[in-house]
Amino acid sequence: MNKVILMGRLTRDPDIRYTQGEAAMAVARYTLAVDRYRKSGGEQQADFISCVVFRKGAEFAEKYLHQGIKLLVSGHIQTRSYVNKEGQKIYTTEVVVTEQEFAEKKAVSSHLGRPELADGEFMDFPEGMDEGELPFQ
Repeated sequence: MNKVILMGRLTRDPDIRYTQGEAAMAVARYTLAVDRYRKSGGEQQADFISCVVFRKGAEFAEKYLHQGIKLLVSGHIQTRSYVNKEGQKIYTTEVVVTEQEFAEKKAVSSHLGRPELADGEFMDFPEGMDEGELPFQ
């Protein structure tokens, strides 16, 4: 079984691109800084995990994700290789995201200029977004 669940913060705004052709598809790439379980020498360390998300999930990332936001993602690990311009074979490993959710109310509300929500309250959907656009159920 190949299943990954991560929680971390975006290191920068997602990079959004669209495929060419009649059926253009959105592709978003971002890096999550994920805290390691154990501290080394008393200092917290993090791993920087490359993630890619397609279609509606990528469109959601383009509209609502930004540097510093805390996300919970799930998906699977994918490895691939390619030959670069110098003729060297390059190997990559990334998480193909199938689900992504906000993991922290404060990061979202502070970025949008809204007051922090009290426990038990829910954030309103962003303007112009309906339930059918959510990348999670």
